[in-house]
Amino acid sequence: MGTYIPNTPEERLAMMQAVGISEMSQLYEAVPQEMMVEKLNLPEGKSEMEVARLVSEMAAKNKVFKHIYRGAGAYHHYIPSIVKQITSKEEFVTTYTPYQAEVSQGVLQSIFEYQTMIAELTGMDISNASVYDGATAAAEAITCCIERKRTKMLVSGAANPDTLEVMKTYSFGADRELVIVPTKDGVTDLEKLAELIDEETAGVFIQQPNFFGMIEDAEKVGEIAHNAGAKFVMGVEPISAFVLKSPAECGADIVTGEGQSLGIPLSFGGPYLGFMAATEKLMRRLPGRIVGETVDVDGRRAFVLTLQAREQHIRREKATSNICSNQALCAMMSAVYMATLGPVGMEKVAMNSYANAHYAAEKIAEVPGFELVNKGEFFNEFVTKCADVKNVLAKLEEQDILGGLPVCVDADGDSTNAMHGLTDLVDAPEKANAMLWCFTETASKEDIDTLVSILKEVA
Repeated sequence: MGTYIPNTPEERLAMMQAVGISEMSQLYEAVPQEMMVEKLNLPEGKSEMEVARLVSEMAAKNKVFKHIYRGAGAYHHYIPSIVKQITSKEEFVTTYTPYQAEVSQGVLQSIFEYQTMIAELTGMDISNASVYDGATAAAEAITCCIERKRTKMLVSGAANPDTLEVMKTYSFGADRELVIVPTKDGVTDLEKLAELIDEETAGVFIQQPNFFGMIEDAEKVGEIAHNAGAKFVMGVEPISAFVLKSPAECGADIVTGEGQSLGIPLSFGGPYLGFMAATEKLMRRLPGRIVGETVDVDGRRAFVLTLQAREQHIRREKATSNICSNQALCAMMSAVYMATLGPVGMEKVAMNSYANAHYAAEKIAEVPGFELVNKGEFFNEFVTKCADVKNVLAKLEEQDILGGLPVCVDADGDSTNAMHGLTDLVDAPEKANAMLWCFTETASKEDIDTLVSILKEVA
């Protein structure tokens, strides 16, 4: 957030005299001279009309797809118009962070409603007001698990590779051990997990459904974690949570996830929001802010920020998290979206996504040159082998269709790029031999049949 404060020459002179300098350049005496820049290599300013024309020309270079069959962490769902209508109101859009929180009762109530919905969605006791994104939420969950004698975290290799990278960065910065659990048949290898877990393990993290779309045996993972005295963390895709067993039913201690699919547009990758929920026992370890309900001096319902012991602006260098804000507008969008659809509507979105994905998987697998990689249960994403990924994607793009994400599978059918290589594969899909497909409620039977007919032509 930028702030512009105009000062007169007299005011600037008074400030310089107050700090004992005669020229502004003296403020930068500690900066090496070779690092100082006299003039930036920037073009001259342009008028509003010129800028509008330039931006329009740049925007025209974008490829806008009519149909999107790629998920991998960012999902194309239909968003009712009322969501944008409500959240575009000036009082919501202009709100940043309510530092004088109790004055912002409307904003606090919207966050409280969001927290309540996330708690109901996950089955957990408490939710925070959101963090920056799903990957950040997963990484913050590590800190929630760490104890004095338990500093190792086991993370499924079937988790989103972007999430894994953020967790690695957090662990490296805090000098903690992060161990990747191998996959088998597209899911976490439970035998390897049982071998790797020990008395130094603070927690176990899995993604449900995982990056390859497969449904993990979350209850079994939870049992393995708890039997070793470790905490169980689940990263969940929120739409799937309306039809799968809740994280609470699977024994999760902490639940994280990316909330983008809850009414937030794809928006070139952000801003999104990361949701976090936990058992009551762990509520004081949650990062960021939590809004609580109380009553004012007159006995009226009121909202306050509470349980902020970890926030940077309170404990500073002693804080175990530097998150002291939240994605308030994105959280409100999610709350409005869920309130608009309601439990029945959300379940329909989940079931239609499930049905469309399974119909598409069946039909794509019938196309010569395509076959399902993993045979287990999946929600709305799945991986298929494909002899010529680059050519398939090119042909689909000609029809304004964004195909699946290029991935690699080895001879045994396991994906080998869970931890690395996704960017390279997207930029150079000829390296890939498989595709990760995603189908939501936005895909009709006719859309899928059209897709399959194009795949047959390419084959």
